[in-house]
Amino acid sequence: MQFPIEWTWDRQPLAPADQLHWTLTWTPEFLEVDVEARYYADPPPIAAPGSCEGLWEFEVAELFLVGPGHRYLELELGPHGHHLLLHLEGIRRRVAVVENVDYRATILGDRWRGSARLPRAILPDPIVAYNTFAIHGSPRVYLAHHPVGGERPDFHRVDDFVPWPENTVF
Repeated sequence: MQFPIEWTWDRQPLAPADQLHWTLTWTPEFLEVDVEARYYADPPPIAAPGSCEGLWEFEVAELFLVGPGHRYLELELGPHGHHLLLHLEGIRRRVAVVENVDYRATILGDRWRGSARLPRAILPDPIVAYNTFAIHGSPRVYLAHHPVGGERPDFHRVDDFVPWPENTVF
């Protein structure tokens, strides 16, 4: 499954060089998540690579997988090896942080790639909707696979996300 990010949060098209590309690959035990994006050279978090609270304040790509009843998973990946994986029940109501995520990132010139491996047991079941986003720069630039509208960027408008493809085999 592939999900490009081709828009700003307010529906402005992105130049091809600024687009991000998400790839989701299902295995019997895992969801393999890959992101490939332009590297904007924003300063990295002060924390060592690994789980990083507040990663959304830095250069980041985000994947949201939504289950029934506004239960959803938010995965944030950064170019310097930082990640944040949250379980939420209700809009913005965090119930758990998954600290140990198998994640690797590499910076290759003006692009970066990140790869995470998520156990299927932690995913919403069933997945009913999804969206992907990215943030970088100062002032902040907000990008979206599926812009959700509104007065300002809001990545938690899960009722406006993309319905999960019905015939997805995973």
